[in-house]
This record gives sequence, C-alpha cells and structure tokens, in this order.
Amino acid sequence: MLTGKKVALGVTGSIAAYKMAKVASMLVKKNCDVHVVMTKSATEFIAPATFEALTKNPCMVEAFERTRPVEIHHIAFGQTADLMLVAPASADVLGKMACGIADDLLTSSVVAATCPVLIAPAMNVHMYQNPIVQENIRRLKQFGYEFIEPEIGRLACEKVGIGKLANESVLVQAIEARLSGRMEESTVQDLAGISVLVTAGPTRESLDPVRFITNHSTGTMGYAIAEEAKRRGADVTLVTGPVSIPVPKGVTAVRVVSAEEMYQEVMSRASRQDIVVKAAAVADYRPRQVNPEKMKKQDGAIILELERTKDILEELGKNKGERQCICGFSMETEHVLEHSRKKLKKKCADMIAANSIREAGAGFGGGTNHLVLITEESEEDIGMLSKEACAGALLDRLYKIWKKKQ
Repeated sequence: MLTGKKVALGVTGSIAAYKMAKVASMLVKKNCDVHVVMTKSATEFIAPATFEALTKNPCMVEAFERTRPVEIHHIAFGQTADLMLVAPASADVLGKMACGIADDLLTSSVVAATCPVLIAPAMNVHMYQNPIVQENIRRLKQFGYEFIEPEIGRLACEKVGIGKLANESVLVQAIEARLSGRMEESTVQDLAGISVLVTAGPTRESLDPVRFITNHSTGTMGYAIAEEAKRRGADVTLVTGPVSIPVPKGVTAVRVVSAEEMYQEVMSRASRQDIVVKAAAVADYRPRQVNPEKMKKQDGAIILELERTKDILEELGKNKGERQCICGFSMETEHVLEHSRKKLKKKCADMIAANSIREAGAGFGGGTNHLVLITEESEEDIGMLSKEACAGALLDRLYKIWKKKQ
C-alpha cells in the first residue's frame, strides 16, 4: 500500500520521540519513502543520525542546510510529501500550529503543507487536559487537521492518565488508512457497544506426548481484526490457538490448543456475540487414537487413522441469531471464488473472506493479504493490502451487514 508513497515525519521535543524510530523503520519496511524533520528540542531525546540510518534520507533540523545546494525545505517538506505526521506533538508545537506560528523548520513545514497533516499529541496528563491545549486541538480540528488520540497509561512523569503517544502500530495504521482514503472511517467508534468474537491462529492435534499435527497459521490476520475491532470501540474476545504474537491491548484472550477446545470456547460464548469472525485455521482432522507414550521409530511406514473435528463455522451459522453476523475465512489453492461461495451457503455465513495461498503476498505469515469479501449478493475484491488495512475493510463490510440486521 505504501510503495512509492512519500511520508514526512515531524518529531518534537518529547520523551516519546524515541518511538518514532520504530515508526520510521516500520514505514521503510513497507517500501515507504520517509523524510524526517525535527525541532531542536527533539534532538535532545533522539539523534538525527538515527533517522538518517533508518530512512537513508537526511534528517532536517535547520531551515537551510548550508552544506547542500540551497533548498527551501519548509516548503518542500509539506508540498512534495503525500502525507505529514507530527508525532509526538508537544503542547508547545500544538499551540504554535494553532496560531499559525512558523518559527522553525517543523512548524514552517506544517504551515506551508499542501498534503494531509496528521497530529499525534503526547504530553503530561495535566498539560493535555489544560483548557488552552484542548482549545488549540479544537482549533486545529476546525482547520481540517486530523488527530490520532493519545492513550491512557503511565507517563514519563510517573503520573497515570491520558497523554501517552499512540502505539507505533496505530500510527502506521493511521497513515495507511489516510493514504487509502479510510482515515475518517478508521477513527470513528462505530463498533462501540458491539460484542465481537474473533478466532485466530492454528490448532494442534496430538499424536502422542511429543508430536502433533498443525498448520502454518501465525494468527496475524485474526489478531489484526481483533485489534482493529477494539480500536473502533468493540468489546472484543479473541479465542486464539498457539501463536507467538502479543494480544492486542484491551482484548480479552482465551487461549486454546486443540480444535475441540476451540469449539467449546467459541460455542459457549457465541450466543452473546453480535459479530463472530472465524479467522483461525482449525484442523479438519485429528488422530482417532492419541498414544499415551511416545511413539517409537520402526522400520517401514506407519498408518495414522484420522477422524473429523467439529465444524465450528457451520455450527455458528446454523445456530446464529436473527441479528447476529457470522464471517468465515476460506483459504484455497484453486477455484477460490467457486469454493468460497459454496462454503458461504453450506455454513450459513453472512460473509466469507476468501484468499489464495498460491498468490505471493497473501496467506500465512506475511504482513499483507489479498481478500475477496463474498456475500450472497456480491463479491468485493479489496486488492493486496496490509493485514491491518484488510482488517479495517472486513469490519467495514461486517458492520454494514450487522447494522442492516438490526
């Protein structure tokens, strides 16, 4: 999504400035051309050389660099970029921007910018709640600047409250959303008050105390859906198989191992959910017999007798309430749309998110996916996107289906 995009990062004097190194790195890994401009006070917290090493571009602090041909950087930054993100945005810089003060390279770049400008504040809780600061934020919003709200947590001053810079992944996701035209949708709390259950990751079916049958799922797609749903205000339960990624903040995690355990945990909660997204790669078969002792090697082949596991999606579809919305995933190797549409009908689902494991960049493990969202009435190919953006698009469609049912 970010290939060929130019993003300018404006870093101000806040202890949270160190987080922007990771943001820059994450953007570069998504093939984004990143340029950083800093205030002088920001250089007290993190060195410009760090950003230069990560972005392979000069990190600018002064309005005019005497060692290079003269270029009016305060015009160039905001007029040649596709988007500018000011983060962390200190109370001082918010006040300057709200009043049109342009007394350094960063604030001059904002005033001269013709591209969209996102602002992510970070400061002490009492500073953030000060009526003057809040008035500056309201004023900037009235002028069309878009904000990524700070989080509640323990601050550098050891106070606990609002003012913590949004997580690095949230900042990157906001950039992706804005550049894809989805910023307005992604920031609203449209899922507030809605209960969402997401399944994610693989299951493991034991052969003996040592060995098991599993698949290549990493849980990345399901976790992205859970995180996006929580960010949009939903009450999220994540039933997860064994994965190595952290549970999104604020999400209730229920950890399972086998397909039977996932079945029991999902079905015991299903009736209380408004939306269920079954993104887990659940084993279709398990060994009929589990050896209590480790199976010893022997000459020749062995034969394993397998039996079917319970079909969670089919159970959900057949028992769903009139106002519930059920979504399944369909990963195929051939005839993707044909097989997925049959699955939609057989499982009584409201939507199937289909993808092909044979397509480069889609499927297990990577940071991107290519989904086709299939309902009874339509098929929508959303293209190759980051899994975070896929999660947003999927929840957009599910929310519309759910809303219509109400």
